[in-house]
Amino acid sequence: MTSRGTPGRMVRIEEEVWAAYGQLCAEEGTSRADDIRRHVHSRVAAWHKKQAIQRRLDRLSDSES
Repeated sequence: MTSRGTPGRMVRIEEEVWAAYGQLCAEEGTSRADDIRRHVHSRVAAWHKKQAIQRRLDRLSDSES
């Protein structure tokens, strides 16, 4: 458990890539954890939007039948 009450997650990433990613995040003024969280949230939000659009299309298709 982390200090904010969210569970920690384990990912496997090569040492060289992890080190370079740390440098990239530092140059951008963020942490790896924050960058990863933002990426995951963005992907999930896009997926939810796609699902909502598909549900609307399905309802329109059903109402035309």
